[in-house]
Amino acid sequence: MQQHFSKLLRNEAATINFGKALARATFVEEYPPDLEPVAGTGARTQGAIIYLQGDLGAGKTTMTRGIMRGFGYQGTVKSPTYTLVEPYEFTLCNVYHFDLYRLSASEEVSYLGTEDYFSAPNLCVIEWAEKGLGHIPAADLILHLATVGNGRQLECEAISVRGRQISQRMWAKGRNL
Repeated sequence: MQQHFSKLLRNEAATINFGKALARATFVEEYPPDLEPVAGTGARTQGAIIYLQGDLGAGKTTMTRGIMRGFGYQGTVKSPTYTLVEPYEFTLCNVYHFDLYRLSASEEVSYLGTEDYFSAPNLCVIEWAEKGLGHIPAADLILHLATVGNGRQLECEAISVRGRQISQRMWAKGRNL
């Protein structure tokens, strides 16, 4: 059973704040929802596979920056268009940011040597996931971003049980969204 939610993100700050809330919704249950992880430590997460969809410039990397801020990371977050994956390895968790835009065939994912990245409790954020279908795990959550004026229209689909748990943690309590 899928769950679907929509939200207008009025500006870049709103996109980053949504990403932070999403990161916190992946934390293990014993953490309070307002936990502010310490840079370098991160927070224990249940892990997830999150697909980010949208045209070029739709805000996928900005969303990832927000997710990373939710884990306490304050450094630069850029799209790994040329490296294909950017690992963020914390003391308590690992987050892997993929950008598969440059793949010419989906089987090229198997050459990346990233199979272990996709196991729980790692969090994998995948831009252009459609280019790796059949060679990457199915999504727990799919976030589609579309430009609307200066903002972004977000469509969020919870696909798996884990995805539904994460979305329920976010949306049920509002999480200041």
